[in-house]
Amino acid sequence: MTGEALAVEETVAVEAASAVLAPDRRRLGLYFFAGLLMLLVNVGDPAAGLTNIPVSFFLKNRLHMPADQLAVFQLWTGVPLFFALAFGFLRDRWSPMGAGDRGHLILFGLATALAYAVLAFLPPSYAVLMAGIILATATFQVVMGAGTGLISTVGQQQAMAGRMGVLLSVAVVTPQLVSYLAGGLLSDSLEGAGAGDAARTMFLAAAAIMVGVALTGVARPRALFEAAVVERPATHVLEDLRRLARHWPIYPVVMIQILWQFGPAAGIVLQYHMSDDLHGTDFQWGLWNAVFLGSFVPVFVAYGFLCQRFRLRGLLWVGFGLAVFQMAPLLFVHSATGAILAAIPMGVIGGLGQAALTDLAIRSAPRGLQGTMMLLFGTSIFYVSSRFGNILGADIYAHAGGFTVAVWATIAVYALILPVLLLVPKRLISTRDGEALEIAQ
Repeated sequence: MTGEALAVEETVAVEAASAVLAPDRRRLGLYFFAGLLMLLVNVGDPAAGLTNIPVSFFLKNRLHMPADQLAVFQLWTGVPLFFALAFGFLRDRWSPMGAGDRGHLILFGLATALAYAVLAFLPPSYAVLMAGIILATATFQVVMGAGTGLISTVGQQQAMAGRMGVLLSVAVVTPQLVSYLAGGLLSDSLEGAGAGDAARTMFLAAAAIMVGVALTGVARPRALFEAAVVERPATHVLEDLRRLARHWPIYPVVMIQILWQFGPAAGIVLQYHMSDDLHGTDFQWGLWNAVFLGSFVPVFVAYGFLCQRFRLRGLLWVGFGLAVFQMAPLLFVHSATGAILAAIPMGVIGGLGQAALTDLAIRSAPRGLQGTMMLLFGTSIFYVSSRFGNILGADIYAHAGGFTVAVWATIAVYALILPVLLLVPKRLISTRDGEALEIAQ
């Protein structure tokens, strides 16, 4: 590593050290505004928020797209997600209007709102939906990078990576839960004669949410934006890329996330299994997802207490030891109702591992590149792995043994996570939340 890079890292360390721990009386405001921001952001997410489920139902039911074609559509609209780390890198290096994350939330929040507004007044055809969603997804990534990067910085500097990870996890799950519950009902409107009006209402609602994100940047709640020193690297862009590439702690996180999200039996395959094999309705598929995601939430909340009492090492091993068998309950159900009931233990089984992994991702982020790390972890790797898992799963489902084989393939992939845990640097997982954490530069 060059002398210039070392000098920059020393500067970053000094700046980070200047972040004063928020007193307990101010942490309530920190939790509130951080949670509000991330709830708004995740509701407005084109890939997983308010619009995602109704659009997939529209393509499946009105345009009669089979599983493999829907997987291809999601693959193309997911291109900005695959390169999300580049948008995170933009967040880390550029401060629009000199306002840092506030500037990103305002500028790109409004840009995403505009993309939704245009979609609202165009006919909901295949080409229009693809082009509009790709545009909205691209502008949205900078918003997501600003939100997650800011909260990751708070988690590192305030010695509360576990609790900030819980906040991020709940903020991701809650909008998806509501979206799945409403999505099955809204799909009926998208299929009927009033499809245009229903789509317009949906996209205008998403636009209003993104305006709310921009207004959060304008309001600049002190409890949130003053809780961390956000470092803007002064080195050349190539030096930051080299620093990221040489930062070993991110590699085990990336490998675990690739395996954890590559579930051939999840996603599209499970949707078609529910509707075609178990004869479930659109609403039952939405209900399954809502129950599944809702079952994560109590475990996430419990993790907020567990992470302050147990070291991350033990939480990771217990969490992923259980998570290997997350999909197994689906092997024993033969009806849509049974699948919905099975979603409860599936969510509980996976919750601890997911919360611990998010905690580890925050701890592993290199200073000054938190936005890059969180979009690499939570977006790029998530969607690359899950979308290609859909492709493999759809092929298995259609040509290589059906849903049961896809479940066993998923269990085998999850089992590969356990040896990867041995590669995680011990210094990152040897502390509890609230204890001093040594973070590599």
